[in-house]
Formats: sequence, C-alpha cells, structure tokens
Amino acid sequence: MTPTVAPFPAARLRRTRQSPALRGLVRENVLCVQDLIWPVFVRDGEDVEEPVNSMPGVVRRSVDKVVEAAQEAAALGIPAICLFPYTDPAKKTPGCEEAWNPDNLSNRATRAIKAAVPDIAVMTDVALDPYNSDGHDGFVVEGEIVNDATVKALVKQALSQADAGADIIGPSDMMDGRIGALRRALEETGHSNVTLLSYAAKYASAFYGPFRDAVGASGALKGDKTTYQMDPANSDEALRLVARDLAEGADMVMIKPGMPYLDICRRVKDTFGAPTFAYQVSGEYAMIAGAAQNGWIDGDRAMMESLLAFKRAGCDGILTYFAPAAARLLQQA
Repeated sequence: MTPTVAPFPAARLRRTRQSPALRGLVRENVLCVQDLIWPVFVRDGEDVEEPVNSMPGVVRRSVDKVVEAAQEAAALGIPAICLFPYTDPAKKTPGCEEAWNPDNLSNRATRAIKAAVPDIAVMTDVALDPYNSDGHDGFVVEGEIVNDATVKALVKQALSQADAGADIIGPSDMMDGRIGALRRALEETGHSNVTLLSYAAKYASAFYGPFRDAVGASGALKGDKTTYQMDPANSDEALRLVARDLAEGADMVMIKPGMPYLDICRRVKDTFGAPTFAYQVSGEYAMIAGAAQNGWIDGDRAMMESLLAFKRAGCDGILTYFAPAAARLLQQA
C-alpha cells in the first residue's frame, strides 16, 4: 500500500482522532472475546486453588475447580480453554508413561469439562515435559533428546487426549515430523475432526520460567531446550517450520512467545494466510501483572494494549492468562 496524503492543512491527520465515535469508525483492528483461549493449570485433589507465586492471580486448580473455570469461561463468551497438568513428581519417569494414561490429569479434566460444558472447546498440550523426570519435551537418551522415538510417544499421548474428548490438540514439543504422524494417527482412529493447532514456531525463550514453575518442570529440567526449540535470532526458519507443519496437516499454527515475536506473527500471516495464533506466555503475563500489582503501570490498559498488539500483527487468536479479565472488560465496552 502506498498512502496518498494531501498537503497540510488539507490533510489534518488528527481530525479522525477527535472523538470516540471517529476513532471507532477508522479503527483498523478490533479485539473481541472470541479471539481468546484461556490456559489453565490442573492438579490433583479436590476443591483446590493453589496460587502460582511467579504468576500473580494465576492458580493451579483441581479438576472440579477446572470445571468451574470452564463454566466461567463459557459465561464470558471465551470459546476455548487449554489444559496444562501439574503432575505428581512420583508419576514422572524417563519413559513418560503417564502422558498417555487415559486417567491422567489432563484426560480427566477434559472429560469433566465436556460433561459439564459441552459447547466450550477443550485444547490439550502434546509434549512429554509434564511427565518426564528429565523435564524435556522428548525422551532423553545419553544426553540427547531423541526425535523419532519421541514422535511415537506423542502419537500415543494425542490419541489418549482425543479419546477423552479434546477438540484441539496443541503439539508444543517441536520434534520433526510430529504433525504428519499425529494427523495420520487421528485419521486412522476415527478422530478426523480433531483440530491440530501446531506450535510451529516455538522459540527457546527465557519467558517460559513462570510456566515451568506452574507445571512443576523447573526442578526436573536438566540442561536446556535449544536443540529442539528455535534460536531467537532466526526469522526465516520460522517460515520454513510453518510451511512444513501446514503441509503435514496442521489446521492452525502458533507463534510462541508472543510479544517479543510480533514480527514473526506478521510474516507468518502475510505469507500463508492460515489461522495464526500467538501465546502470550507466562513471562509476558508476569511482567504486566507484577508491574500492575506494584502500581508501576495501569494493569488493565497494559493488558488490553498488549492483546490488541497481537491482532495488529495479524493473529486470529491469542492464548493468554488474561482471558477472563480481558473478557470482562470487553463485555463492558
């Protein structure tokens, strides 16, 4: 686009900023409740809401409380809720067998939500780190995170989630070839309508720290994830990864983290035109929520500005811990 602007004073660009009515008429991007997916943490127990210290206002919930959260989300118009389990350390093993246990936390929560709030979409996470005694997204063999054996395990995990009623499966592991393997397995087992939202461009980021606290992975992690998550210096590589995942059968793609990678969101949307999501990750949330808690910024304004930035960058939707708070403000608008 080449803008055409008359010379001043014929063009006074402030004219359309003079009132809420005029600003609304020329607004280029709009955030709505339907853009939001709410990530929640699920843990064992009953009637439990346990604060996550590094994420002000965020809690780990027992399954019954997760159902209440899903009911709250539905009442607010939030279309989807995403589950992340806080697994008992005693159930974490090198073989990650709990990942495909039909009665693991994620699957129990999925069934409970679908029974109570059938119209809300349930998204689940496919990666081995919540179940791995090594804290990695894949199997660790002699210090190497191995790819192909991990993919076979991820297929078992995804099928258990689909059997439990998951609507959206989110592979966040960053193993090569997993989207094709998951799509084939879902088709072969009668789960052809299950949607794959691929974490296609997931960076090896410092912004994940509070999330690892929330799912209990921080203490277990040995080393780092730089051999499978992306180098923050790379942009063209993200396009290759997205192209591959779409070609293998991803329905939607995710960029993670969000705000530090808005340029990637814009490039992905412009290049592929596919449904594009961003994850406003735990570190991004904690910075805004923590600064607001200390009175350093206007928390509501910063929250809404940050979410609108994703829409401006081309995103169709956002995973954000702010989802309920943002939805309430949007209902008041």
